[in-house]
Amino acid sequence: MTPRSPVATVAAATPGRASSTPSSTPPATGPGSATRAGCSTTSCASADRPSGVQWREVGVAADSLASVIAATDLHWAHSRGCNGTGVLVLAGSSGRFDVARADLLASRGVTALALRWFGGSGQPPVPSEVPLETFTAALDLLAAECDRVVLLGLSYGAEAALLTAVRDPRVDAVVALQPSDVAWEGHRSDETGPPRSKWTCRGAPVPFVPMDRDWEPDAGPPSFRPWYEASKVAAGAGVVEASRIPVERFGGELVLVAGGDDQVWPSLEHARAISARRSSHGMSTTLVSDPGAGHAVVLPGEPVGNPARPYAVGGDAGGAQRLGERAWPAIRQVLRC
Repeated sequence: MTPRSPVATVAAATPGRASSTPSSTPPATGPGSATRAGCSTTSCASADRPSGVQWREVGVAADSLASVIAATDLHWAHSRGCNGTGVLVLAGSSGRFDVARADLLASRGVTALALRWFGGSGQPPVPSEVPLETFTAALDLLAAECDRVVLLGLSYGAEAALLTAVRDPRVDAVVALQPSDVAWEGHRSDETGPPRSKWTCRGAPVPFVPMDRDWEPDAGPPSFRPWYEASKVAAGAGVVEASRIPVERFGGELVLVAGGDDQVWPSLEHARAISARRSSHGMSTTLVSDPGAGHAVVLPGEPVGNPARPYAVGGDAGGAQRLGERAWPAIRQVLRC
């Protein structure tokens, strides 16, 4: 599949609602602002849209280009007694909705919105050059209903959550499950194509660490952790530093959850680097880890699912559940539930 060109703006759809009234553009500063560092808000024009989908436009970034979030790429989970907190739930490289997670969080009293952020209508087919405006537009929908907004993402979704939070002052808290401390190269269709960032902002690529094309996996289900470690070495200190997520720019609550035996990428090392960077700026961070847990996280009340993958994820039996149980009090604290 060929990666899409950068797209700078996003319109969003509200599932099950026929309203076509654009949302208003909030003031440019302070809580509730729709102006982001590098992602300023303007109204957006209509784009080519698949038929049979309900749409509601919201104010988004850039001047005249437009993309869309379809209602079919959103899953709302409302609580009967909402506590005023809205949480945007982001899955990782699977490209799926985290429906069960959103429903679980809603059962605890929050409004949850699960977002498919690639592979959907009008979206990049793979995690490559995904506009960060996709996430800020989804936040527009949550902010219209909730007093507080929280981002909760796993793996690539955690990378997206952190990159969004440092640009959007409306975000009150982030829960980053198996996070990264840098932005990475996006997926590519073949080995001969040029490296492209996984993310864009206002149409420009977010600085990223390219993947080492000389790396070769071991026999059997591959562990990609050594690939990510080798890629940082191959890229060099300057590239890595330029690609670091400036987490010190996020003043809200931050919970990091990482497995010590993560074989997808070294999430615990990433989490420690994030925590250290914020600490050097006098900022606190909650880090929850389990040495025997791998890449998966199962929160209390979530279905376990099939752990089998064509690649190594790490972790011992029960590690995903243990890590989720350890993290749950900190997650509930930032969700106020």
